[in-house]
Amino acid sequence: MPPADDAGFHAFDPTTGEPLPERYPVADWAELDRLAAGAAAAFEAGAAPAALAAFLEGYADRIEAHAADLAEIAARETGLPREGRLQNGEIPRTFGQLRQAAAAVRDGGWRRPIVSDGNIRSILEPLGPALVIGPNNFPFAFHGACGGDFAAAIAAGCPVIAKGHPHHPGTGKALAELMTDAAAAAGLPDGWVSLFYDCAPEDGLRLARDPRIAAVAFTGSKRAGLAIKAACDETATVGHFELGSENPVFVLPGALEERADALVEELAGSALLGGGQFCTQPGIVVLPAGQAAATFPAALQARFDDAPTPPLLSENVVKGLEAGVKTLTDAGAERLPAKEPEAQPGFRFPNTVLTTTAEQFLADPDTFQTECFGPVSLLVTGTNAKQRLALARTLQGQLTATILSDTGGADEEEYGPLAAILRRKAGRLLNDKMPTGVAVVPAMCHGGPFPASGQPHFTAVGVPASLTRFTRLACYDNVRPERLPAALRD
Repeated sequence: MPPADDAGFHAFDPTTGEPLPERYPVADWAELDRLAAGAAAAFEAGAAPAALAAFLEGYADRIEAHAADLAEIAARETGLPREGRLQNGEIPRTFGQLRQAAAAVRDGGWRRPIVSDGNIRSILEPLGPALVIGPNNFPFAFHGACGGDFAAAIAAGCPVIAKGHPHHPGTGKALAELMTDAAAAAGLPDGWVSLFYDCAPEDGLRLARDPRIAAVAFTGSKRAGLAIKAACDETATVGHFELGSENPVFVLPGALEERADALVEELAGSALLGGGQFCTQPGIVVLPAGQAAATFPAALQARFDDAPTPPLLSENVVKGLEAGVKTLTDAGAERLPAKEPEAQPGFRFPNTVLTTTAEQFLADPDTFQTECFGPVSLLVTGTNAKQRLALARTLQGQLTATILSDTGGADEEEYGPLAAILRRKAGRLLNDKMPTGVAVVPAMCHGGPFPASGQPHFTAVGVPASLTRFTRLACYDNVRPERLPAALRD
């Protein structure tokens, strides 16, 4: 969290490392208590599906209309490119997923109404007020006040208290203004949507434990996420947590012999996209033995050397990379010689390639799965087929796992056994495709077994699957027809 005092806190410009002039308040418990009371009262008052859909659509329209201004604010606070990344990429994804959520509300079939003999009926109903906490690397698509978790909770019928991110509070402020305007226009009850910029950690944990909060959705660091998860577990509050991933990529021998140069380019593009600050960044790459593999690490480092070192999101990201690389090198990984990057202001870290052997990795797999959130990739070199299977078995839960194979079928014999292991380790298994992109489509799973997420049936992306996280199964037994929810009536 940026430094705070009685006058609040400020964000930083990552391109210079200098503080930005605007200050934002830190919410105390009295303010959080007020927001929780407002959300609970709003949930009790209820909101019709038509109003929820109108809000989501109206909010999407407002974000689209103000895309240029929003991108300008976010670019200043995050260092992310204004046009290519934000205005023409992430913001359209954001208002698009809000509209997908609205369409799901209007359709209603995802709520799975079931009628059984004996006049017993069931349907998915909203849990109640949700606390949504977004990360620093996606100031729109995963923001607590407009991202995927927000859209899913609203569409499920849950009021949302959004926690803004202290590294882009101005973005949160601009979104909150559009959000409250859209809520008023749709006729949602007061308190249905709200935002606070930041709070003391102990107050945030207290809010997660509060009985008025029915669900918590978190995207961010493993350390912070596990602390919030522990608070939720104390009160059996439903919690959904995206905690990070190394996204292993297994390069099979035929693929490397067939297209080594192309794989270097693809891997570099994926690993360095957005400064490496994607939760699906390929952090571990498993290479076979052989001549093509012997030159692969140096070729990848050369590509890393040629790429820019863009500003990273915060000083904390740089410190995390320094600590992560030290952990890996202390365990025996070697850092490849690299070109000295040009001295530039702001929060930056050299594009880094590390190597280790299969024997080293298998001797201490948990340490070698230390996440380095940024432009860092670890290559496990010189492996044979048996070692690759053993490596796959040691993996913790992942958001993604990738197998790169020969297009002519030379790797078929190994693909099957390896895929059988990896599909149980990751929410999304990719073949001959880099993992960085996450399409917002119904079939997408952006989640995975712990510790990639809090539970294996989690997905933060994909409508309607992401909506069901904020619901419970409600059963009606012999209830008179006129007293049933509209969707359960004959």
